[in-house]
Amino acid sequence: MYTFNSRIRYSEIDNKGCLSLEALLDYFQDCSTFHSEELGVGLDYLRNRHLAWVLSAWQIVTERYPKLGEEVVIGTAPYAFKGFFGYRNFLMETLQGEKLAYANTLWTLMDMEGLHPAKPAKEMMEVYTIEEKLPMKYAPRKIILPALRGVDTETLEVKRRHLDTNNHVNNGQYIRIALECLPQSYCKEGMVVRQMRAEYKRQAHLKDKIYPVIYEDGKIAAVSLNNEEKQPYCIVELEFMDMGEES
Repeated sequence: MYTFNSRIRYSEIDNKGCLSLEALLDYFQDCSTFHSEELGVGLDYLRNRHLAWVLSAWQIVTERYPKLGEEVVIGTAPYAFKGFFGYRNFLMETLQGEKLAYANTLWTLMDMEGLHPAKPAKEMMEVYTIEEKLPMKYAPRKIILPALRGVDTETLEVKRRHLDTNNHVNNGQYIRIALECLPQSYCKEGMVVRQMRAEYKRQAHLKDKIYPVIYEDGKIAAVSLNNEEKQPYCIVELEFMDMGEES
């Protein structure tokens, strides 16, 4: 497993003094980028071939959110390539080996000129070491919205800050948008996200409009981030846990 060490910064914590979900996702995304760069199949390699790995699905499970100043180890390893799909696990631990968070992801290799999936070249796949899947309860890729009436929230327009090097909305930005849409009841003291799932369906670009719709079902909230035709760019499912009740 490829790893790098870090220390939780003030800019990465939430109002509870712990690493935010968005920052955790950034750590995992950075880890996969560092891994590919070290192997020589990073951004420049892909750009020169008009290719990009596009995230299709996230599943992140958190055991504990580390606090300000804690030293952590972030790791990633691919466990399969199938056609134009790549499968990756992620892990965050303390230096003592306490498991803080872990994740499963599905990626699609895209031809950015023809805008269609592309099968990875043999030379690309051979540089990666395929490892065993992490032991975790793997959720389905597809997210089924609760059979409840959704609540529309404020429409937003895609800004330059939302974009990544592929000039579409970065996968982490959808999670930030979804979290900002949630009612205040999910932000109370002791309420944390135990599991986050995201299913990416289409790409949003600069000046596109995003229409969030919220579905609530107990301690599970889902946010469908839709286009003008009510087709989702991304669906985010958040499973909450009340730490106050646990204690």
